[in-house]
Amino acid sequence: MFMYGDAVMELDYGVGKILERLRYHGIHEQTFVFFTSDNGAAVVGKGMAGSNGPFLCGKETTFEGGLREPGLAWWPGTIKPGQVTHQPSTVMDLFTTVLDIGKVPKPTDRQIDGQSLLPLLLHGNTDNNRPIFYYRGNELMAVRVGIYKAHYWTWTNSIKEFNTGIDFCPGQVIADVTTHNLTDHSNQPILIHLGSDPGERYPIRPSSDEYKQVMPIIRKQYILHKATMKAGKPQLEFCDPAVMNWAPPGCQAINKCLKVPPSNPKRCDFVH
Repeated sequence: MFMYGDAVMELDYGVGKILERLRYHGIHEQTFVFFTSDNGAAVVGKGMAGSNGPFLCGKETTFEGGLREPGLAWWPGTIKPGQVTHQPSTVMDLFTTVLDIGKVPKPTDRQIDGQSLLPLLLHGNTDNNRPIFYYRGNELMAVRVGIYKAHYWTWTNSIKEFNTGIDFCPGQVIADVTTHNLTDHSNQPILIHLGSDPGERYPIRPSSDEYKQVMPIIRKQYILHKATMKAGKPQLEFCDPAVMNWAPPGCQAINKCLKVPPSNPKRCDFVH
């Protein structure tokens, strides 16, 4: 926990210095800043893990602990401070938002998944029923519409990995949800009400009226998305140990710099 906390403190300090320089140069009112994360906290480390509060599991999963993060928008003089919204959004929205800020038209030669957040940030306009799609690799694992989320597939990590002590959901065991096999629920997705059950611990009974009313709405979005999805060519599919940060600033002073290994690019292998 100490190392994780140190990392958060360093990040906080670094962001503060950037904002300080924006003010120093007098360009803070012409600068849009958005602070968020690409995933929830990793919870597998012993002594170095983070916390996702009430949410289920952590990084590398498509449960709320893996993919739900807060976001902070800062644009003095343009975005009113102190606002809070529960509008679902994704980091893909940032691309479209920046285009909107610059009054640049969206590309028309490809599908753009993100939506501009400017109407939300500037005027409080919300679209709480927009669908959110949860992917793990190439598999569409879950779909959220409004306050409901349907799991079409579930998986934490393999039982082989789990038996070595690597646990993506420490202390959280939920039957048919935190599965160690990639489990297909497509015929009867697991439905969660994220308002009353943000920890995804109490699936709604398929025989209930609530399930029968909500699932057709989500299934419609699921079918439309699957039918119109066009796979793109991966742009980050090669890994090279030589490009890792082996010698961060300041390592010379404490004699902790590491020798950079020879370049050896190869296709990445992400088992999760």
